Amino acid sequence: MSEKRKALVALVAAASLWSTGGVLIKWLDWHPMAIMGVRSAIAAALLWIIARRPRFNWSAAQIGGAVAYAATVLLYVPACKLTTAANAILLQYTAPVYVALFGAWFLKEKPGWIDWVAIVVSLGGMVLFFREGLASQSLVGDLMAAASGVTIAWMTLLLRKQKSAAPLESVLLGNLLAAAAGIPFAFGRPAPNLQGWGALILLGVVQLGLSYALYTYAIKQVTALEAILVSTLEPILNPIWVLLLLGERPAPLALVGGALVLTAVTVRGVWVAARRPSRRQADPSATAPESA
Repeated sequence: MSEKRKALVALVAAASLWSTGGVLIKWLDWHPMAIMGVRSAIAAALLWIIARRPRFNWSAAQIGGAVAYAATVLLYVPACKLTTAANAILLQYTAPVYVALFGAWFLKEKPGWIDWVAIVVSLGGMVLFFREGLASQSLVGDLMAAASGVTIAWMTLLLRKQKSAAPLESVLLGNLLAAAAGIPFAFGRPAPNLQGWGALILLGVVQLGLSYALYTYAIKQVTALEAILVSTLEPILNPIWVLLLLGERPAPLALVGGALVLTAVTVRGVWVAARRPSRRQADPSATAPESA
């Protein structure tokens, strides 16, 4: 298997691990910021072990990626409290649009027509998927969710910028920042029960730690847009875990929306993979990842 295909498998695996967050958080009765802080602290510890000897070069990209990561978490948690979960997720996953727009300038990774089609179809699918939950409850919450779409886009761009360096260390630093912001909310409140601590450990180790280890490996091999597009599978997979473990069944229209997102990501990936060999035959020196 080529490095590119391994990276795409890693991205799908990362999105699958991220998607476990919804069902695991349902097992927790604790302050959301405390959950965020402890989860990030556990993830930081795991990433430090994986990195063995983290390489902190304190470059603008490394620090910027860490700040963008922490900002995404800090914006998204209160957004979910202020507005509907559907609004928060949908507004956050406008990120592919920002990656496509800024990536051409920041990374010289110009999106092609198939990329824009995949973005439009994915966003349309997500609107269908979350249609029943869409209702503006708070302008502030909606604005925070929309801002998290910008920050996750820049996190992706800045991690990709470090493709020849150490993107994992950016995520490690970001988790340390998020932990510092969230852990103070754990004091003065009853500690979680045994089930709650089990969920916290799974959130830190599986949902954040392992997922971002896979994501930072993959981001070295794929374009920023490919990374964020495959990541849109996360909110679609989330309710599947809830269905399997809690019995909450998604509506038929949601299934149609999920199928659209999955189709858009898959077809775009197959299209780009099919075209890449012919391009390399025409230009043997073309080895860098590219959009269609």
